[in-house]
Amino acid sequence: MTSDLNKLDATGLAELIRAREVSAVEVVQAHLDRIKAVNPRINAVVTLADGALDAARAADEAFAAGAEVGPLHGVPFTVKDSFDTAGVLTQRGSPIFAGRIPDTDATCVARMKRAGAVLLAKTNLPEFAYWIESDNLLTGRTNNPWDLNRSSGGSSGGESAAIAAGMSPLGVASDLSISLRGPAADTGISALKPTHGRIPLTGTWPREPRRDWHAGPMARSIRDLALAYSLLAGPDGTDGFATVPREFDAGLGASPDRPVRVGWLVDSGLGPIDPEVAATVRKAAEALAGAGIRVEAVNIPALERDNPFELFARQHVMEMKPAMQEATAGHEDRRFTYSKTMLATPDTPVQDYVQAEQGVERLRDGFAEYFQRYDALLLPVTSIPAHAHGLKQFTIDGQTVDAFRLMTPTVPFNLTGLPALSMRFGTSSDGMPIGVQLAANWHSESTILYIASLLESLSPVRDQHPAL
Repeated sequence: MTSDLNKLDATGLAELIRAREVSAVEVVQAHLDRIKAVNPRINAVVTLADGALDAARAADEAFAAGAEVGPLHGVPFTVKDSFDTAGVLTQRGSPIFAGRIPDTDATCVARMKRAGAVLLAKTNLPEFAYWIESDNLLTGRTNNPWDLNRSSGGSSGGESAAIAAGMSPLGVASDLSISLRGPAADTGISALKPTHGRIPLTGTWPREPRRDWHAGPMARSIRDLALAYSLLAGPDGTDGFATVPREFDAGLGASPDRPVRVGWLVDSGLGPIDPEVAATVRKAAEALAGAGIRVEAVNIPALERDNPFELFARQHVMEMKPAMQEATAGHEDRRFTYSKTMLATPDTPVQDYVQAEQGVERLRDGFAEYFQRYDALLLPVTSIPAHAHGLKQFTIDGQTVDAFRLMTPTVPFNLTGLPALSMRFGTSSDGMPIGVQLAANWHSESTILYIASLLESLSPVRDQHPAL
């Protein structure tokens, strides 16, 4: 039994613990053993949480005593190292914060613990959680468990690699433009970026630009995403963007009493898309159609009128650069890739910034119109499957583009705050996972969770794991 624990999802592990078929100590120990065995090659886990086994023992004792337990009682989880964890190193991917130990948990961490989950470890990220690859001067580079010569994505690449490699069944991470969904696609797991503000960001860093940052779960199953989302969502009285009641649209939605309408696209302003990625999206659309979903190819004029990546770039420099200067002042020798790039980038002229703001408003209006006619949008997650380490340019379907363009399919949903989900549905010709992305109307997480659950049941790549 213990040899299979690293392949089970969090929901399955919780069921085994409640059925007394396995103890929380056995589950946590199995994941600690897995970390010891494979993490030296992957470098996904950067800090083990002191007291994980003690917490697991306490969970077993509480259960034996008949105490009321939460839905994740005794199940281990990991957290991206940009989230504060009380008494556990939180170093934010930079030697500037080396040795930093917070006194309190981020809201997300506290809520996971309240549900009975056991904090297992912290996971790697780029410097300050800003970059498309998880690499930094303090804890080094994370490798993709499917191919160690490739990236696991960023900025939640440590979290995605840990889950894909069986070091963790469930994780909490953050997303500014690609950081949950891209790494999930790169490593063959699932991730949910909820509507902006649904999950409080209290205790995470950085916060600028606050309107674009999102927190969300990463997992190996859609049911785990739904469970974690239901536990994490809701106001905490501190984050001013988290205002929607916790009970609103939380969890895995049931089949609606009318036909579900899904549009799909692989172009419409997304730029070049790898043919295998585009083919995977088409196969997912065909699978949904075969299951009774109303599916049709669409285009979204707002995506074609205002390039979301360009809008993001013009906003981002204006809002993040001052915070980056403040964080690194006096530590210029400890700056890494992204902070150097950001601080060397010219300031955005105010007129361009205002035009970008207006472009984002038009993008929101365009999606509002789209979701009057459709329940969800199916599209690529990233332009290509996981790439080799350190690339600054990609050639995609014959076109050479800057590496930042990898986020073109994901960034629209950060700018607009719409919920979006990433899940695996295919495999490249060289054996790398390929994901698809589902987006829905604001506060309609249950819609994409329902569609994703259906798509998961139709997936040709269910229960595949990297050979480590």
